Amino acid sequence: MSQLLINHSPDLKRLRDEGYEIEVRGGYLLIHHIPYVTQNKEIHYGVLVSTLTLSSNETTTTPDNHVIHFIGDDPCEIDGSFITSIKNNNALTILTDQITINRTFSNRPQNGYPNYYEKVKRYVEIISAPAKYMDSSLTATTFEVIPDSHQETIFQYIDTNSSRANIEMINAKLDKQKIGIIGLGGTGAYILDLVAKTPVKEIHLYDGDSFDQHNAFRSPGAASIDDLKLQQKKTEYYYKIYSNMHRSIHVHNYYITKDNLIELEHMDYVFICVDRNSARKAITDYLVDKTVPFSDVGLGVNIVDDKLTGAVRVTSANKKKNDHLPLRIFPEDSDNNEYGTNIQIAELNALNAIFAILKWKKFSGIYVDFENEHHSSYSIGVSKIFHEDVATLVCGIYSA
Repeated sequence: MSQLLINHSPDLKRLRDEGYEIEVRGGYLLIHHIPYVTQNKEIHYGVLVSTLTLSSNETTTTPDNHVIHFIGDDPCEIDGSFITSIKNNNALTILTDQITINRTFSNRPQNGYPNYYEKVKRYVEIISAPAKYMDSSLTATTFEVIPDSHQETIFQYIDTNSSRANIEMINAKLDKQKIGIIGLGGTGAYILDLVAKTPVKEIHLYDGDSFDQHNAFRSPGAASIDDLKLQQKKTEYYYKIYSNMHRSIHVHNYYITKDNLIELEHMDYVFICVDRNSARKAITDYLVDKTVPFSDVGLGVNIVDDKLTGAVRVTSANKKKNDHLPLRIFPEDSDNNEYGTNIQIAELNALNAIFAILKWKKFSGIYVDFENEHHSSYSIGVSKIFHEDVATLVCGIYSA
């Protein structure tokens, strides 16, 4: 992927053709072998690191900022004093599990940098000028080829959003997880939409139903008439969409029943998005027994005086906190809400999914979690979020 991007991007290709040792690693551009003078007036070599902004997976666009990172000591003038024109921030920062920078430089042209060639060239000139003055044979253009690491990303294209925000290391907390999504009705589909944008190892989709016309009006995206004419399974429809982004989506064109619950045993997190309480109870009982953490979602809508009212909820559990489930998950099936007339609304499905995703990411260490609640509900009429079933922190360990 690195060489493909370089070949298709005129600015990166020019850097390579002029002999710079450039490498694309994830959402970052690395320029190796940059000579500079240290505070002790010695010649060392460093690495410039810039975030990458891409217009597609195969070409760069205008850099999103003027700063650049550096792996190495402070570049100095020939007398050992710091180059103050670029000095910005000296802080050891882990960008990814393979890239740790020592400092950040800032040199901003009046109109910014139009491309990565101009950006890299300018910083190399500033940093290397004292070194080249001391030894004219020094150069950053060695024509040394950096082998393509062929790093397999779980995505079909580079996640430059995470690199721009410097949150790759935080998101990497998810990259070993196998996620199960049971049910791809309205809420389950929105959960998939959000999970597919994370670097999880595998996404398993379970649903035996077909994608019909009414599903299009409570699902993310915009299904075409041709999509509906195919009368395909929900799992197949969503696989075609989200496999454009995520490489490891697995389709299971059937419902979860007591006969195949074992398929959930090795999941790292499960989202339960089913209609029937009996199925919900069987699944949650099994997951509790196997100590698999999960979030169960629900949405109830009623018509009152020609208006809609109701609530969305997320009930979560894990190995340490599941004693609240008997009061939240009921074994009996009931049609005692407006779902009996198929009232589902896209924005409520999406909101329900967002609450579930937030809980999963809190559990996974992505977000701060001061409440550590395991049952949340949002009431439409009063616009309030209620948090219940809190696990308390005792001696650094959460308990019921």
